[in-house]
Amino acid sequence: MDKKLKKRKWLKWLLGTLGVLLAVAIIGLIYVNAYIGKSKPVINGELDVSILDEDVTVVRDDIGVPHIEAQSDADLYRAQGYVVAQDRLFQMDLSRRQASGRLAEAVGAAALDTDKFFRTFSLRDAAEKSWEGYDEESKQVLEWFAEGVNAFIDEAKEEDTLSYEFSLLGYEPEEWTPVDSLAIGKFMAYDLGGNWSSLAVRHWALGEFPEAKAKELFIEYPEDAPSIIEANINSQVKVAGEFDASVVPNEFNGSNNWVVSGDKTESGMPILSDDPHLGLSTPSIWYQMHLQSPEQNVSGVIFAGVPGIILGHNEDVAWGVTNVGPDVQDLYIETPHPDDPTQFRYEGEWEQAEVREEPIKVKDGETVDFEVVVTRHGPIISDLLYEEEDPEALFSMQWTALEPTLELQAVLGFNKASNWEDFETALEDFQAPAQNFVFAATDGTIAYKANGRIPIRKTGDGQLPVPGDSADYGWEGYVPFNELPTVVNPESGFIATANNEVVDESYEYHITDFWAQPYRYKRIAEVLEASDELTPEDMMELQMDKKNLYADEFLADMIDTVRAESDEYDEALALLANWDQFDHADQAAPLVFHKWMKQLPHTLLEDSFPEDVYDLMPGKNHITDAMMRDSFAGNDGTWVSEYGGVGKWLTDALETSLTEIEDEFGGDPEDWNWGEYHELTFPHPLAGASPIFESILNPDPVPLGGSNITVQAAAFDKEGNVDHGAAWRFVADLSDLSSAYHIVGPGLSGHMKSDFFHNQVDKWAEGNYHETPIDGSAEGSTLTLKAE
Repeated sequence: MDKKLKKRKWLKWLLGTLGVLLAVAIIGLIYVNAYIGKSKPVINGELDVSILDEDVTVVRDDIGVPHIEAQSDADLYRAQGYVVAQDRLFQMDLSRRQASGRLAEAVGAAALDTDKFFRTFSLRDAAEKSWEGYDEESKQVLEWFAEGVNAFIDEAKEEDTLSYEFSLLGYEPEEWTPVDSLAIGKFMAYDLGGNWSSLAVRHWALGEFPEAKAKELFIEYPEDAPSIIEANINSQVKVAGEFDASVVPNEFNGSNNWVVSGDKTESGMPILSDDPHLGLSTPSIWYQMHLQSPEQNVSGVIFAGVPGIILGHNEDVAWGVTNVGPDVQDLYIETPHPDDPTQFRYEGEWEQAEVREEPIKVKDGETVDFEVVVTRHGPIISDLLYEEEDPEALFSMQWTALEPTLELQAVLGFNKASNWEDFETALEDFQAPAQNFVFAATDGTIAYKANGRIPIRKTGDGQLPVPGDSADYGWEGYVPFNELPTVVNPESGFIATANNEVVDESYEYHITDFWAQPYRYKRIAEVLEASDELTPEDMMELQMDKKNLYADEFLADMIDTVRAESDEYDEALALLANWDQFDHADQAAPLVFHKWMKQLPHTLLEDSFPEDVYDLMPGKNHITDAMMRDSFAGNDGTWVSEYGGVGKWLTDALETSLTEIEDEFGGDPEDWNWGEYHELTFPHPLAGASPIFESILNPDPVPLGGSNITVQAAAFDKEGNVDHGAAWRFVADLSDLSSAYHIVGPGLSGHMKSDFFHNQVDKWAEGNYHETPIDGSAEGSTLTLKAE
């Protein structure tokens, strides 16, 4: 046969085969697209919802914010449950599963250790105990909300329109319960209220290092409690070797908030601003909505799965929070009975602990028997760190959030408050996590309260684990509500918090010694003090402020120290010396500075710690900042001296940082760029399963300014991914509360086919706010939920 003919036939066959494969691929894509699309939330027209007493209107505006108008609170909360489930049911299900230690049922054995962790931390158990304490009105709201969620679940199952994630993982969601909502609230208390890991690391350090060396790893060393120090040295609990610290909350969980009085604004009325800092993800941890009935008219954000509006405003008041970060978790060194590991010594006697059987179901695997042992102080948690046979000492944990608490009851009170007295009354029920609330009202009042249960200890100040076998240690109540830090209408004309220290030495009670670095607060105060004509636009601009006061404190001394040590880094040091100390995305200096600061604890400390203990240790830069301050004052401590002095330490850390930068961006500083390293990501929980999922579920990375210490909060991981910051930003002008300004990144819908999935990514990065009205003027896609 002619070679050309053979070639033509081969090409014809190849093209035909490729055509068939392409056609199959196109058909497959069409099918997949159609399959995914059928679960897209319905936002226009009418839907029959049998649980409603009367019709409810849902208007989703141009950014995707649902405005729900109902004729009663009963229908309002039912509709809220239904609408949130439309957009976020998969996220809601994962949240309740994580809080309850039931992820392995859905995703398999890979989640087993995570489930053991959260079963041990007892969030679900605490939620169940809390339910009993709620008043009948709050219980009814939780039940109404659950009715709405379940109406959507039943409808989606019947019509085969459950979100595609459930099909990918091969399961269907169970009925929603009121305790599921409370469990999600307990998870947020976990995310915002932990100091147990600090205690475990300090305990390990006292057993590993000479006391003088261990002392430098403390924020404040408890020299007035020698019995506690002795107990930590002599009764060592095994800590190092096995723990996966990825379940520990991000140490940058925090926030900014501030409120200014009418004396400092152009309008003569207060302005309130809030931007809580949590993990950045797709979908957002926050869900924005507007709820209206004859009984209330309130707008703001919730956690998907929780009724009401947690943060926001109504027609009379606005409020926001930051994390106080008090020491609300204590570890106790427990002595188990040598023959019965469920008994522990207390006051010379053996005391029986509670044993909860917690079998963990595993998808495609056998159920794993698991038990949680609970002493008089709380659950035994040291088995999570290191499991050993016949231990002589174990850790139990006491924690405010494991007691019955009433946060949802407080939230419902906030929503209907009309003045500070109403709001402060509601605050009594907000017990865990402790939060810095700022408040403003249309009567001109501005106020602040550091609110929540803060323990009063018999002995010690929460810096170290304490002996569990003695009644001399433990808690003897909480800081009285009327003695919590409170400010109303200060002469300064403003109140601001940024997880900074909120009390001085004259305050009677211990809150914590581990406050956030002060740089965000100082910058906020600097800007607010400078003007008496502040506007909402000024507040939005301040929320996006990139001024780096961390560099302002340390950089000059760091540059001088390295120049005295070496003449090899003149170009990089000149770059830093000429920097304006704003963390702009298009500059090289922020890249060098932040890489250098992040490297300092690694260079000095990392080799002296087991990997899991080092990962567990929070506040590494707090520790090395204190060491630098001492060294710059001429007092090298033990760690710095043993390393070879502050000059060698800083120079070695700079060298490592520059090497990493050059490996990634080349040797020319003209090519270095903060934004190319520091990129916004909003990762989806399923994106890690494959590059395909990553490409369709995550937004494209966005170069970003700011950092973990600027007001525009943008904390980043070791690869430079911005994974933590103000997922919601909020500004309310009390001269006109018919609307307020919001951004929720990356968007409001959890469905990849929705127009509201990633529609706020660029807005979030650039600071373009959306004005959300509550006066009935919202326009957009209209859905009527029809009562049958």
